[in-house]
Amino acid sequence: MAKEKKLVESITSREVDFAQWYTDVVREAKLCDYSGVKGCLNYLPNGYAIWEKIQADLDKRFKDTGVENVYLPVLIPEALLQKEADHIEGFAPEVAWVTQGGLEPLQEKFCIRPTSETLFCDVWSKTVQSYRDLPKVWNQWCSVLRWEKTTRPFLRSREFLWQEGHTIHATFEEAEQRTLTMRDVYRDFIQDDLAIPLVCGRKTESEKFAGAQDTYTVEALMHDGQALQSATSHFFGSSFPDAFDIKYSDKNNELHSVYETSWGLSTRIIGAIIMVHGDDSGLVLPPRIAPVQTKVIPIAQHKEGVLDKAGELLDTLRAAGYAAKIDDSDKAPGWKFSEQEIQGIPTRIEIGPKDIEQGQVVVVRRDTREKTVVAIGEITEKLGEILETMQKDMFERAKAFLDSHIDSAVTMEEMNSKFNESRGFIKAMWCGEEACEDEIKAQTGGASSRCIPDEEEHLSDVCICCGKPAKHMVYWGKAY
Repeated sequence: MAKEKKLVESITSREVDFAQWYTDVVREAKLCDYSGVKGCLNYLPNGYAIWEKIQADLDKRFKDTGVENVYLPVLIPEALLQKEADHIEGFAPEVAWVTQGGLEPLQEKFCIRPTSETLFCDVWSKTVQSYRDLPKVWNQWCSVLRWEKTTRPFLRSREFLWQEGHTIHATFEEAEQRTLTMRDVYRDFIQDDLAIPLVCGRKTESEKFAGAQDTYTVEALMHDGQALQSATSHFFGSSFPDAFDIKYSDKNNELHSVYETSWGLSTRIIGAIIMVHGDDSGLVLPPRIAPVQTKVIPIAQHKEGVLDKAGELLDTLRAAGYAAKIDDSDKAPGWKFSEQEIQGIPTRIEIGPKDIEQGQVVVVRRDTREKTVVAIGEITEKLGEILETMQKDMFERAKAFLDSHIDSAVTMEEMNSKFNESRGFIKAMWCGEEACEDEIKAQTGGASSRCIPDEEEHLSDVCICCGKPAKHMVYWGKAY
């Protein structure tokens, strides 16, 4: 027991210091580290492999809805960024500027993209003329730069990786439907592949994306009871396209405005995976998103035939389509087990001389450490069953945690009391006024409106803050 404790003592307990636990897991799992540029990260192989898996799975879902991938420049001319006033006002404090090229000062400065709405609209202003040119349903995988003052690995960094989708449509209805479709793509991906349950809805006026008419969000709850905005989908109406004079001719040769959407998910979702599923031994990855689903660990590998049999097992697993690796290093088995657990690999398969003699292996789940003895001839079938059960169990545990941390309140006294007792989401009625949002945030020590759900409950007739007639039920929570 003492030896087992030593293997994970570099990770602080979640219950002792959650912030330090998070930092420890990121470090010990070798996901990323800080670069020489303040606020920017080096994505290490283990962390970047998770992003590659997210990218591949999500990209397929996008393309199933008709999305096409493009890539636009990293630099945006100042004049272009200023075409949409609300947009530039929202991003101005975070923009980084390039003012010199080589040894010469630039006549016009360029911003390093914080987001690319303006670039996409610039392209479409030159290429869209007829109804036959619509819709445009584009996406790019790239990095963006926002000059954040405080940073944390994955959750908030100056440069981060993401995808940003941008579309234009002939009708309001088509654009609005695309906005909701992409929100639902994110919801299904995060719940089905990442095993993270969500609260979904629309942002309030003060919380929506700069320049958008409506912002739809999917919100996850971390183990410390704080919310994390996990992906967003925005409906812009015609404000952006009109600023760039994007018009199309219909079948009657009459000119019309187009309607725009944008939607994005970033590497902060890796932070969500860590904080929803991780434990005091490290990372726990859902099998569907794990770059490595199982690791073969030979026991007493110095004995004749053990490494050969372990190699055969690895070949069998890979031939069956599993993402499998082997740890045939000279480290002790206990250290190999610890490394597999810290890195969150969903299962390990132990095989030693006695197992070979009996024609079996031992499969160990990362989340529960449950051991299952499996005949070698049945491993390709049984491993799939174990992984699917683990995926389902991880979602159900996270869902039970979310459900147990959603409460409701009808007075500010009740809301303050419940936020003081525990964190999570609190449902409460709201009048629609930004002043009340600000007052609720002040009184609760930082709880903001997370979303207006698709299906609103009627908890009372009046706003929890001012007592005026209520317009909406809102999920409130403290957030990253």
